[in-house]
Amino acid sequence: MRRVTYSMGVSLDGYIVGPDGGFDWSEPDEELFRFYTDELRGIGVHLMGRRLYETMLYWETADRDPSLGAPMLEWAALWNPLPKVVFSTTLPEVRGQARLASGGLAVEVERLRASPDPGEIAIGGATLAAEAAALDLIDEYRPRVHPVLVGGGVPFFPREARRVDLELIGSRTFGSRVVCLGYRVVR
Repeated sequence: MRRVTYSMGVSLDGYIVGPDGGFDWSEPDEELFRFYTDELRGIGVHLMGRRLYETMLYWETADRDPSLGAPMLEWAALWNPLPKVVFSTTLPEVRGQARLASGGLAVEVERLRASPDPGEIAIGGATLAAEAAALDLIDEYRPRVHPVLVGGGVPFFPREARRVDLELIGSRTFGSRVVCLGYRVVR
């Protein structure tokens, strides 16, 4: 069965964006960007909300940006053909390899888990991930912990009164002092 993973950059105090909406502190260096690219190779479908979808639209035409180097062009070449499911009640349509979700999150995840397609089901965006966590759909959390305290903002982990036991399955520290962790949900 396909795993559902949640992986994003997070400050040490637990936020994916700071109180000002900024996340410039999570800009990856070359080593970390290569790691992200390798991680992308294992994803079979990416679930996202409207805001993340709109942010990621840049990559649809990134190959036309002459300022991009080979690593970013490689990432775009992997990202663009990747199937994406967008959860939005306000978008009338999406483009590229994206489709609007036709059911609720649990229904979509159940359908994707049952699919014979390879690769993980990745969830991007804190709001969608919080909904997935509340529905107990996430199998692995993969925070990329950046050495910064931002003091507030959008939390990586949902703020709910629910205990989830986790098992550490991996960790890696990069030259930039970012620590990528992997935790499997214990069921």
